[in-house]
Amino acid sequence: MATVEISSKEFFKDTVSKEGIVLLDWWAEWCGPCRNFGPIYEQVSDKHKDLTFGKIDTDAQPELAHAFEIRSIPTLMVFRDGILLLEQAGALPAAALEDLISKVRALDMDEVRKQVAAQRAASEPPKA
Repeated sequence: MATVEISSKEFFKDTVSKEGIVLLDWWAEWCGPCRNFGPIYEQVSDKHKDLTFGKIDTDAQPELAHAFEIRSIPTLMVFRDGILLLEQAGALPAAALEDLISKVRALDMDEVRKQVAAQRAASEPPKA
């Protein structure tokens, strides 16, 4: 299996802040849709060995789930080069997950970084 369990210990340093594409599946054992999505996520992860597929058990990592305001599971997050690109609640079929990965791979990250910088600048209060 190509997925890894993620805890708050390695979340930032070893997972989301690193170069490349990182997908995170927020889930819980008692969640029916999570149990349906889990095998799809695992199957897709086996096809993309160059990506990081993390799983975060919201029951085992409540502080992390609270910090990211996870209100519905499963929730999928996608990061690339340390930038959060997508946060979406709900299970995806395999074809939709594959399509999402293709779109994330095709992104021009220089353009994304420019857009992020512009958004940050626009949200900063004016300097006196």
